[in-house]
Amino acid sequence: MSLLSAHAVCRAYRRFSLVGAGKSTPVLHEVSFAIEAGETVALLGRSGCGKSTLARLLTGLEAPNAGEIRFKDRSLQGFDTDTWHDFRRTVQMVFQDPQSAVNPRLTIGEIIQEPLRHLTTLTPTERDAEVARLLSSVGLVASDAHKYPHQVSGGQLQRVCIARALAPRPALIVLDEAVSNLDLHLQRQTLALFKTLKREFGVAFLFITHDLRLVSQFCTRVLVMDAGRLVEDRAVTQPLTLHSAAGKALTQAVLPALPSRPKRPSERFSTEGVFE
Repeated sequence: MSLLSAHAVCRAYRRFSLVGAGKSTPVLHEVSFAIEAGETVALLGRSGCGKSTLARLLTGLEAPNAGEIRFKDRSLQGFDTDTWHDFRRTVQMVFQDPQSAVNPRLTIGEIIQEPLRHLTTLTPTERDAEVARLLSSVGLVASDAHKYPHQVSGGQLQRVCIARALAPRPALIVLDEAVSNLDLHLQRQTLALFKTLKREFGVAFLFITHDLRLVSQFCTRVLVMDAGRLVEDRAVTQPLTLHSAAGKALTQAVLPALPSRPKRPSERFSTEGVFE
């Protein structure tokens, strides 16, 4: 039984104006694939190919026009309140733009506490301690909990969003270009944290990106999308070899090399207290 799967999923959007509804524009065309527990899957594709739309469907933020999304072999369309609660705790998402993914009126501590309040049974004191541990796990400090989003950098705020996703101890994290706002060294350190979570706690990841360097570093299987269709599904090899036209186009993109190691030992993230 797959942890999360898409079955012939289609999604289209219709624009509306003062003169009425416009023509429906298809974005996804019968996309089907599955993610197993503990698996690390990359979803590759150029901007505008439908990757983020698919992510919203997989996390239940939108519903498909046709086909279905299944969680542990149950369709999201038939979920009751208790099943949605289990789904929200089990499947978390980190968005590409951290500024639009947080409430600017909340402190960083309050942002991370949101899933702890709604999806766990921790007491207020336990939640405060968990926030401090989660901040440490992504390379921030406990005092950052008292800051507001505008008081930290974009890269730091993205790490706050990663900490929030880790808070309810999910079984699957969907990363929608989640490390694109981090510099190369922070990208490497963040991937090291994700690898530790995968190895020690069996967390699965869907890593949405257009950067093949990160796929080679982190993933075991790669899916390639083009114009809303899934055009390739294969194991990650070293070096990474793709055979679809869309995959070859991404392979030919010129990107700088990833650094071999962090600059200083003090820059490394800690995983202490995560998923204890």
